[in-house]
Amino acid sequence: MKRLAVLISDAGTGTNLQAIIDAIETDKLKAKIAIVVSSSPDAFGLQRAKKNNISTIVVEKKDDLKKLLIDQQVDLIALAGWKLIIPQSLIDTFKNKILNLHPGLIPDTMNGVALNPDGTKGMWNRGGLTDVAIQNFLDKKATYAGSTVHFLSNEFDFGKILNRCFEKILPGDTVESLYKRLKKKENKIYVESLIKLCN
Repeated sequence: MKRLAVLISDAGTGTNLQAIIDAIETDKLKAKIAIVVSSSPDAFGLQRAKKNNISTIVVEKKDDLKKLLIDQQVDLIALAGWKLIIPQSLIDTFKNKILNLHPGLIPDTMNGVALNPDGTKGMWNRGGLTDVAIQNFLDKKATYAGSTVHFLSNEFDFGKILNRCFEKILPGDTVESLYKRLKKKENKIYVESLIKLCN
């Protein structure tokens, strides 16, 4: 059974972590969360983990991560709102084992384009964090917002694509309304990606 580390922060409410917990509890995902690591003691996801008797630790220095994750003997690392830059040495040690969720449509190749369901060019939002990325979809009048699950690589916001989701932008959408719908799909594709890797 694969051992997972889920890395969170105080940026969100831990819905991706909860989706992973739920998938394990319902036996859809054949894995075990070995540890939940937070960059902040105020992360709401820590409460979710403790409620489900999952070990937690707060790591405020990114350089402490590598030893911790090696000691925990984790097979896969799921970034779920983690805000600190992942050191290159960690990416090299866990090559194609660190999953990231990016609020944009990462192409399959560095110079490529991911297409929306209507054939228009999907927006990568490279370097944009959640609210900034969602606002960018609205500002650029995109027809769809989207998110990508990918393996973390040394190229910023790029890596082998595991899954994508799309959400049609509606007239009058705000960052809050659009992201609320997109978030449900993000939770789903994150779990689907882990199922493919673990089951």
